[in-house]
Amino acid sequence: MKIAFLACATTLPGAPDRRGDAFEHDQQMAALTAALRPGESVEDIDWLAPLEAFAGFDLAIIGTPWDYQDNREAFLAKLEAIAALGVPVCNAPEVVRWNIDKGYLAELGERGVATIPTLLLDNPGRDEILAAFDHFGCDRLVVKRRVGAGAEGQFDFTRRAPPAEDWRMGHPALVQPFLPGIVTEGEHSLIFIDGAFSHGLIKRPAPGDYRVQSLYGGWDTAVMPAPADLAAAEAVLAGLPFPAPLYTRIDLVRGPDGNLLLMEAELIEPFLYPLQGPELGPRLLAGIRRRLTASGRGTRS
Repeated sequence: MKIAFLACATTLPGAPDRRGDAFEHDQQMAALTAALRPGESVEDIDWLAPLEAFAGFDLAIIGTPWDYQDNREAFLAKLEAIAALGVPVCNAPEVVRWNIDKGYLAELGERGVATIPTLLLDNPGRDEILAAFDHFGCDRLVVKRRVGAGAEGQFDFTRRAPPAEDWRMGHPALVQPFLPGIVTEGEHSLIFIDGAFSHGLIKRPAPGDYRVQSLYGGWDTAVMPAPADLAAAEAVLAGLPFPAPLYTRIDLVRGPDGNLLLMEAELIEPFLYPLQGPELGPRLLAGIRRRLTASGRGTRS
């Protein structure tokens, strides 16, 4: 069994301009490598490599292609082309296509999932942001790209510090009220493999910030979620319009009523926190072996 771990030029080891959070790539590769059986291998490869470079793999797992947000259609086309070679992709291209635009939050809300209240706007400017304060009845907003990752291109506005007169997002966006729970408690991340809970953690921002990613000084603590919090994440899985994929990271934040609200359902290339979940590697590989056996490809070396 030979697995391709899709990465990008700035997460691959040895890159001269390697990202500051590329250690997450190393941790996930190490978790998979440590769980391999004799005759199995995993290789990190740039998703932009020529298509023929993927022909020798049994399966491709989407790892750290953290530049896809600026290459959406090329990324989706590449995943579909890899799958067309007969190399299964996890998560599947159709799952990625559904998940790549955060407009999926509206669909999940319609399916009964408790989500952060959200406005979906094409290319908001100052006037739309000012109207959003009144729409939500709040004094602070977060504005995110609908196709984005890692809090890149994200804005944080208050009524006292709104956008400049000539500000425009430049991308389709979602606008949400800022929830203080992200600072006072942190963001809950629950990781599932094949729909089964694997491990959980709380991610907290650095002092004076609200972004929990390591690039911005965020830090995390492994936790066992309370039954009600686990149930909130499981309700998200149940609301997906397809069976649970190989891996899912559900990110939630505490709402004003004390219940967790969905921030994002990460189904494309989420960091899966292998240090907080030592069984992640074995669980992922077990899921991969099941898929290859079911597809008739077996686990050839």
